[in-house]
Amino acid sequence: MYTHQKNYITTGAPATEAGAALVMIHGRGGTAQNIASLADSLNVQGMAIYAPQATNNSWYPYSFMAGDKMNQPALNSALDTIDQLVQQIKADGIHEEKIYFLGFSQGACLTLDYITRHSKTYGGAVAFTGGLIGEGLDLNNYQGNFNGTPILITTGNPDPHVPLTRVEESVAIIKNLGADVTLKVYPGRPHTITQQEIDLANQLVFK
Repeated sequence: MYTHQKNYITTGAPATEAGAALVMIHGRGGTAQNIASLADSLNVQGMAIYAPQATNNSWYPYSFMAGDKMNQPALNSALDTIDQLVQQIKADGIHEEKIYFLGFSQGACLTLDYITRHSKTYGGAVAFTGGLIGEGLDLNNYQGNFNGTPILITTGNPDPHVPLTRVEESVAIIKNLGADVTLKVYPGRPHTITQQEIDLANQLVFK
């Protein structure tokens, strides 16, 4: 029921002409079209935009901190979907060092989990309200080196879906793998993406 069809939309510059690519991952209940429209507010002119679509608009059924077996096989399928998309982008002629990632909420969790399981030099990543996935975090899942990749993680405190403690735990792991992480916590911010966060993403990642 939860295997993800291999579908995604593309917008922005054609991959053959783009110097870089941005993978945009929607949240639970969202759509590829919806998250891709956010590109209009970002400094990503000239980038090829790829936005994968989750089956039934959800990447995995339960909370990102639910028992590990509860979110399977959907979670592995979701991670595989992102990996296949990255391979497609590389096949389209864009090197990993020029691939950027952005996700919101469930998509932010998936963004962080994917890149931290495959740590290497990327263009950069933005996680609007998210943390690494799992009931507990197994450090054996995360390898490689980000080599200074800029990563912005934002969240509200409190957030109804993402505890700050998990965000901070995730930041520590990602920093330990060599990323240049900026964490910005907004007291009392609703579960949404604010203009301040978009401005910060442009300043720190899409510069």
